[in-house]
Amino acid sequence: MSLRLKLNLLIALLILTFTSTMMMLEMMGTRRAVTEEIEAANRVATQLLSRVAIVYANTGSPALVDFLHRLGRVRATEISLVDARGGMIYTSPPSPYKAGRDAPDWYADAIMPSRPQQEITLTDGARLVISADASRAILDGWDEAMQLLIAGSIALVIGNGLVFWLVSREIRPFSTIVRGLEQMRAGDYHTRLPTLPGAEAGTMALAFNRMAQAIEENMNARQEALEARSNLEENRELTQFIQSRLEEERRDIARELHDEMGQAVTAIKSMGLSIARRDAQCDPRSAEAAQLIVDTANHLYDVMHSIIPRLRPLALDNLGLQDALEDLVSEWRRHHPDIQFELWLHGLPESPGDSFKLAAYRIVQEAVTNALKHAHAGSIRISLTGNERTLAIAVEDDGRGLEDGWSAKRGHHGVRGMRERAQALGGELELYPRDGGGTRVCARLPLD
Repeated sequence: MSLRLKLNLLIALLILTFTSTMMMLEMMGTRRAVTEEIEAANRVATQLLSRVAIVYANTGSPALVDFLHRLGRVRATEISLVDARGGMIYTSPPSPYKAGRDAPDWYADAIMPSRPQQEITLTDGARLVISADASRAILDGWDEAMQLLIAGSIALVIGNGLVFWLVSREIRPFSTIVRGLEQMRAGDYHTRLPTLPGAEAGTMALAFNRMAQAIEENMNARQEALEARSNLEENRELTQFIQSRLEEERRDIARELHDEMGQAVTAIKSMGLSIARRDAQCDPRSAEAAQLIVDTANHLYDVMHSIIPRLRPLALDNLGLQDALEDLVSEWRRHHPDIQFELWLHGLPESPGDSFKLAAYRIVQEAVTNALKHAHAGSIRISLTGNERTLAIAVEDDGRGLEDGWSAKRGHHGVRGMRERAQALGGELELYPRDGGGTRVCARLPLD
């Protein structure tokens, strides 16, 4: 049901209710007026005719009939004279007021259901019957009720027509709003409504435009977010590819250093030792130069072997994650004897992929390196705990901890590198302040 039809029905109901109420009040007023008038008229007529009957008691009915003919019609009273045998001698003439018309019986019964009647018995047995006749007063009430009903009907027609026209005028801008909503539903988020006439329509237009603006901004932000997410995924994929290529290059370089350079340095050292032994007696200066070559070769060998684990831990390829971490911790203990290192391993996967092993190894290596460089820690604890689904990595130190607002500062490439490695495998990495001071680095890598 439309709003216009609802308003028209409401106005019609109000007018009908008002008209019905007025008609009921009119009928009640007419009833009170007719009752009062009839009772008074009947009382007066009864008293008057009682005296007249006494006067004409000795002269008989003919004299009384002559008096009644000369009396004529008495308002609101019907006078009849009946002889002793029941024959009608006289009856009041009809009223000339609104002659030929009467109110409906249901209306007359509603106004005056009972009509008082008085009888006066004469000496010759005749009866003078005095009945109340309110038909004219009831007809007046009926005419007034009809006038009220006609006025109500006219008001109903005019009122509904006026309301129909006003509502049609007021809701005309709603079609513009509906078209705008349909365009929005079709995906045209640039739709805007013009200034609409009327306070309600104008408010709706403003609200619609604000809503459309908010939706457009939201869609633009969502599109930008999707593009940013796509760019982030592409950047992560590129970063992962670059890291993979870097690790391959590091592995190749580490193997070249270990195999080719190692053999060359060993050969130089062997030749230097041979020359030093041969010329130790005959040419001391040559022997001293040869020994210098041997010492340089030893130093070069040591430097080369310290670079290889940083490029690519060969133990990670040959032995596995656990042995590679144990070698790494042993190397730290040798270079930092004043710092206590703890390594706790439990439930490590038997044969994880190369990317998984390398990510776990690099996260531990970077976290410990940061603790050694920046935390000034006295102890560092490394724990790796695995189950059927994930590998949890935790590196804790008792150093000076994280600075306030450290995440908002630029730099921290090592932390970003660890997080990128974890996210590349579908995992996560977070840094927390450690209870009692220090920092805790936690990473979770999914085994699947």
